Amino acid sequence: MSQAPIKVLLVEDSPVALNILQRLLKSCPEITIVGTASNGKEALELIPKLNPEVICTDLTMKGMDGLELTQQVMAKYPTPILVISNSVQIYDKKNVFNLLQAGALDVFPKPKTGLESDYGKVKKQLLHKIKVISGVSVFRKPLRQTLASSINTKLSSTQTVSTSEAIKKISEQEKGNIIAYLKATQDIAAFPVRVVAIGVSTGGPRALNQVISPLPKNFPVPIICTQHISLGFLEGLVNWLDGECQLRIKIAQQGESPQPGTVYFAPENSHLQLTSQGKFIHSSTEAVDGHCPSATVMFQSVAKFYGRKSLGILLTGMGRDGATGMKAIAEIGGMTIAQDEKSCIVFGMPKAAIEIGAAKHILPLQKIAPLLTKIQRP
Repeated sequence: MSQAPIKVLLVEDSPVALNILQRLLKSCPEITIVGTASNGKEALELIPKLNPEVICTDLTMKGMDGLELTQQVMAKYPTPILVISNSVQIYDKKNVFNLLQAGALDVFPKPKTGLESDYGKVKKQLLHKIKVISGVSVFRKPLRQTLASSINTKLSSTQTVSTSEAIKKISEQEKGNIIAYLKATQDIAAFPVRVVAIGVSTGGPRALNQVISPLPKNFPVPIICTQHISLGFLEGLVNWLDGECQLRIKIAQQGESPQPGTVYFAPENSHLQLTSQGKFIHSSTEAVDGHCPSATVMFQSVAKFYGRKSLGILLTGMGRDGATGMKAIAEIGGMTIAQDEKSCIVFGMPKAAIEIGAAKHILPLQKIAPLLTKIQRP
């Protein structure tokens, strides 16, 4: 039985670009265009009527641009969004990360010439992106609220109510989240954490920002990250996060020793590991778990050097990278956390870790930062 075509809404104010995109998408039997709009305002009126599975939008448009459209869609009609624009080239890093932060799943730079022949050269890549994001579940962008404020709200009605009584008053899902969080806080109090290692892929910039930005400048241990990201965008991610966070954000340099209060990213096209002296080394470019840099390689190296004082976290992402690496941390006695399915953009990497028993704790994204603030100075 053949699968129904992917329903796409095109939002584009250039008649020439719209015609080219329509021809490209119509050439693919797995995609159907259910509607077009010339700006974000028109698109918002069409979405509840057309129920598209993917929205492809330009960024720069009169009236309501692609950024505002993305924010509105994620608040009202959560739908996978691909931004196709001249303004998301490799040097437009601020635009790219603002869009990803707003909830767009990916970006696709238009050919600079605007010629249909050049669109044809990237047709395969464009169609692939649409097919990939069509299968991604997206959620309303959550309001920023920490677990502590959630519990305090429940406790505010009386001075004598116990935490367990407050938990009884909330939903089963939130109850499970709170119980999981409380168990994790007990563990983190018992574990002498000396390093936090994070692996993340699809949906990573927004997830990382939510985890890292609440952490204080004097965070007591280093954070080491491997993020799968398109070639050329790592520096933009680092600069964007550096402006959003109190911690220092940088690409790990060869021979550098990890320091507290700093977030280190694996470089492009190289695995990030630690020497026996605990200094960073950029190793081979051979893919592991389908990626270079690989979260598995990073986790395994962290486990080898820091042992049971390691805390490994696997966030949203497609594929299985990081699962076996995080298991190495768990097996040596370290603490491990997988992001839960509901808060993931893509529940691939965390799911793989859970399936093989690598995740000791499963937490919603919004509970991870409050947990990390419980880490004590070594």
